[in-house]
Amino acid sequence: MSPPLLLEGQVYFCPKFYAMSLNRQQALHEVLDRVPNHQPRPANKISEYFGENVFNLHVMRSYLPDEAYDGIVEAMEKGTPISRKVADQTASAMKEWAISRGATHYTHWFQPLTGSTAEKHDSFISPTSDGRAIEKFDGTLLVQQEPDASSFPSGGIRNTFEARGYTLWDPTSPAFVWGETLCIPTIFISYTGYALDNKMPLLKALSAVDAAATSVCQYFDRNITKVNATLGWEQEYFLVDKALYAARPDLAMTGRALFGAAPAKGQQLDDHYFGAIPERVSAFMKDFEMEAHKLGIPVTTRHNEVAPNQFELAPVFEEANLANDHNLLLMELLEKVARRHDFRILLHEKPFAGVNGSGKHNNWSLGTNTGVNLLKPGNNPKTNLRFLTFFVNTLAALHRHADVVRASIASVGNDHRLGANEAPPAIMSAFIGSQLSELLDALEASIKAGKLTPADKTALKLEIGRIPEVLLDNTDRNRTSPFAFTGNKFELRAAGSTANCAVPMTVLNTIVAEQLNAFKAAVDVRIKGGDKKDDALLKELQKLIKEHKAIRFEGNGYGDEWVKEAKKRGLSNLTDTPTALQVWGRKEVAELFSSLGVLTTEELHARQEVEYENYVMKRQIEARVAGDMATNIVLPAAIAYQNMLIENISGLTDVFGKDAKAMTAGQREVLAEVAECVSKLHKSASSLRSDRSKINKMDDIAKRAVKYGSVVTPLIEEVGSHCARLEQLVDNEIWPLPKFQEMLFTR
Repeated sequence: MSPPLLLEGQVYFCPKFYAMSLNRQQALHEVLDRVPNHQPRPANKISEYFGENVFNLHVMRSYLPDEAYDGIVEAMEKGTPISRKVADQTASAMKEWAISRGATHYTHWFQPLTGSTAEKHDSFISPTSDGRAIEKFDGTLLVQQEPDASSFPSGGIRNTFEARGYTLWDPTSPAFVWGETLCIPTIFISYTGYALDNKMPLLKALSAVDAAATSVCQYFDRNITKVNATLGWEQEYFLVDKALYAARPDLAMTGRALFGAAPAKGQQLDDHYFGAIPERVSAFMKDFEMEAHKLGIPVTTRHNEVAPNQFELAPVFEEANLANDHNLLLMELLEKVARRHDFRILLHEKPFAGVNGSGKHNNWSLGTNTGVNLLKPGNNPKTNLRFLTFFVNTLAALHRHADVVRASIASVGNDHRLGANEAPPAIMSAFIGSQLSELLDALEASIKAGKLTPADKTALKLEIGRIPEVLLDNTDRNRTSPFAFTGNKFELRAAGSTANCAVPMTVLNTIVAEQLNAFKAAVDVRIKGGDKKDDALLKELQKLIKEHKAIRFEGNGYGDEWVKEAKKRGLSNLTDTPTALQVWGRKEVAELFSSLGVLTTEELHARQEVEYENYVMKRQIEARVAGDMATNIVLPAAIAYQNMLIENISGLTDVFGKDAKAMTAGQREVLAEVAECVSKLHKSASSLRSDRSKINKMDDIAKRAVKYGSVVTPLIEEVGSHCARLEQLVDNEIWPLPKFQEMLFTR
């Protein structure tokens, strides 16, 4: 006999199932009771507590003898080895300072090939013979053996039985205290010296671009002895209340909602972007910024992003290695502070279908030891010729290695974002603005093959000298471009919000270094052949402008017309991650990285293997979660609603007999649609399980990744579409999962 149906208000429901669905209902009640959690500021002025938990040069000056301080500065600036004496003095100073900040433990903070950071905490204490203990930390502990390095991804670059890995202090990134732990930024290498992290290749790429750019700078200023690559990232993220988050297994397990019906109101009114920040969110942001500032992260900008409950923060520019460390620390900090405010952070590139996803724009430039931004136009022909040299060579590097740049931003999450009429397409191109486009076209046409006459030179200098210091296009940049010039920097807009900036920054600095080396060699040949320096520079720039014109695109990168046009230009369109990852296996790509000492062929192929595995495992998790939620949560809710409809139709038929047919026509139509969706969902979920099982038996990881992309991903979406339709049909009272409208608009 069926359980009796109760009437609550005007809605019939099954008491047993309603008890199961309290998860969502309780979550909504909890959210409504939230109040802003305002945290007091340590001081009125940020400058009074900025960097207070960082062992920076200012602190070093206070704690270190002059000899040790000078040794550290020289190591930071020139890469010279640190002596054992200086290491011991530095370690002792670190310990004393950290203890004064409340630290009891230390850790080597490193970046394994997981995409995030890792740490193992050890205490400062060392037992003494009299049964007591002392705090001890010496120079040897700045280099540390990690006891289970085999548990981190290596792509087959080392045997699993070789457990040791080594973390070595990176003095260019200062140590910091977080909570009760002294965190020491380190590189992570194997016993044989192979890089097992993302920091080591980045440092090598930065060294390569420094050497190449400094060499080219000698044409313009002999005082330039060092060039630093700078990075200013922009971090986008979503906030969801912790109760709603806990009621969505897909958010907790995959970082995104695998399905859900689109709310009636999304972002179509454009009323969230730069709007008033909700008070509860504002309290979180202020708290987060205070913590970030204590850790020396120069966060300056916060605002609402385009999608509901989406936000963005950005710092000022820093040297690329330090900026990357700060971004990794910031992502951890976001999660920590969010919990204090009963929020959860969603860093996934596409947590909700139908609204904008999240990126991490990488703003990149080159700066000299003389204080010059090499990508900023000047006020005279000489400085603008220098600007054009680095500007045009960057475009040439992007064109020559567009596929490598595309591979560097490939990820499971980014596949849902790239080309979705909200983010740059997978086709790599550069937007430079109408002013610079016209100038490059004029230079291409005017420079003659033979020797330049005095009149030619004068005309060219006048033309180059007219480049304004503030370009008009700065205020009207193309948001559809994956690589846009924004006045004094290039903005790589295609990187995803979960990305480790080290990967695209390693690629970008490597390809620019190679291009600058090739440019320098070509100019030197022209000079030896009798050309004046300026003639040689201009002729080589003209050659590059002509050869690499195809990479420049000023139009709408979202349109289908661009896909066709890009194909005509010979530009690649690597639409998904498995396809993009094939780039790492190319011989010419291996030669690119090995020739500059950034990555060996073995290290590069190991990373390819790791990324294939990462893609497969994340799709596996998504597939399992989608199947489990469909079978264990959505189908029971749909069937419960089916039973309600059947009971209702049956009851009306019992009371009204043949007259009930007309009365129950609507219920019967809904019942039929629900039944059809239930059948389709069951079939799709079954196919998802069986196809995934077959694919998992494939030995070749690359082929497995391709199959997960072409077979499993569409099935996940198919399951999701049926679930979303059932969400629109099933009684709201018994639907068990928080809906998009609740997660996006409950603040």
